[in-house]
Amino acid sequence: MSEQPAGKGRPTPKRRDAQGRRTGPVPPPPTTRREAAKRLRAKQAEARAAGRPERDAPRMLKRDQGPVRALVRDVVDARRNVAVLVIPVVFAFLLASISQNEPVIAVATRLYTLVLLLVVVDSVVLTRVLRRRIAVEHPEEARTRGHVGYGLLRTITIRRFRVPPPRVRPGPLLRRRA
Repeated sequence: MSEQPAGKGRPTPKRRDAQGRRTGPVPPPPTTRREAAKRLRAKQAEARAAGRPERDAPRMLKRDQGPVRALVRDVVDARRNVAVLVIPVVFAFLLASISQNEPVIAVATRLYTLVLLLVVVDSVVLTRVLRRRIAVEHPEEARTRGHVGYGLLRTITIRRFRVPPPRVRPGPLLRRRA
């Protein structure tokens, strides 16, 4: 049985050092429940903003950093992706299966199959687009495999929940060729 070292691995800070790190005077206690709730909401919003990875590089996760990943995110976010429909269609398929109504199950199965085929086609197209754009804009990048996988995983995520948040707006559903 291995013994863990006692303590936390660093000395306890002196009281004057800990108090020196505090910012400003302690606010007076709230006088009403409404004021307490307002302070709590402001504190929670501040904590959420501090914990959310933003667009600036130092606060981004390592997997999201770099100019190639930014390009991949922009390409994925600028197009409408079929993969976003997978989760709602799977949910509809499950509801249809629970209903035990044969015509509803048949329609749900066909819809599910159609969406899966569209996702495969869309993924192949996106893979080609990403490889081409990376080769043109970042010729020094030898491997595209990880970047393409990153883009494909980003397509599955519903736009509102993508981290880091999208910087570009999606284009029109059908593009006119000039």
